[in-house]
Amino acid sequence: MASPPMVYKSNALIEAAYRLSVQEQRILLACISQVRRDELVTDEVMYSVTAEEIATRAGVAIESSYTQLREAALRLKRREVRLTQEPNGKDQKPSIMITGWVQTIVYREGEGRVELRFAKDMLPYLTELTKQFTKYSLADVAKMDSTYAIRLYELLMQWDSIGQREIAIDQLRAWFQLEGRYPSIKDFKKWVLEPAVEQINEHSPLTVNWCQQKTGRRVTHLVFDFSQKSTAKPVVKSKKLPDARVAKLARPGETWEAARARLQSQSS
Repeated sequence: MASPPMVYKSNALIEAAYRLSVQEQRILLACISQVRRDELVTDEVMYSVTAEEIATRAGVAIESSYTQLREAALRLKRREVRLTQEPNGKDQKPSIMITGWVQTIVYREGEGRVELRFAKDMLPYLTELTKQFTKYSLADVAKMDSTYAIRLYELLMQWDSIGQREIAIDQLRAWFQLEGRYPSIKDFKKWVLEPAVEQINEHSPLTVNWCQQKTGRRVTHLVFDFSQKSTAKPVVKSKKLPDARVAKLARPGETWEAARARLQSQSS
């Protein structure tokens, strides 16, 4: 059996500032999951995904996926991502690199297929991975229809070994490129945070709880506690047999406890 498609991203890309629609995310993640880890990858390699593949993974109608795929493909070429590059020396400051996700994108009208070539500056964040990377199964986010849910899931998986992450709200806004949108914490929770956590809990292997923290009188940080969902099957407890039924079905000379145990095992 083939291994499930996995997404590998450098942590710098996980914490990059960008904004993508759900369909744009689905295209990129499907292609990222195809990047080889066992050989040199250049910016000449083309990756592709079809509307049917995306619809099947997402569990949505194939008819709407064709139109959405075409529109997302046309937008994706213009999308930018802002990456923070850490300095090599102690006295140097971080630098900011702004690049595109892809250098070429093709939509094949008759096939409902998108083909893309990643930008040269993007490849190191997808291929030259050492210890500073995050991975997860493509299926974990395939059914999410909130781009914030996908981004938040990645940020939590970055700290998967710890099971807790504290994030400043201003930092989260910057990563999501939400500066100026949902300025009140009430709106931010209603339109961004709560739907994202709900979808992660529904569609991913994680169970997430969160709380907010204040600095003075202002809510400034969010704390997420999360863990893998249990895969153990629930134990079904047998209903207790009525005393009258035990007395009626007990065998001659059988004790009350033995009769109940025998009948209970027969009915379970």
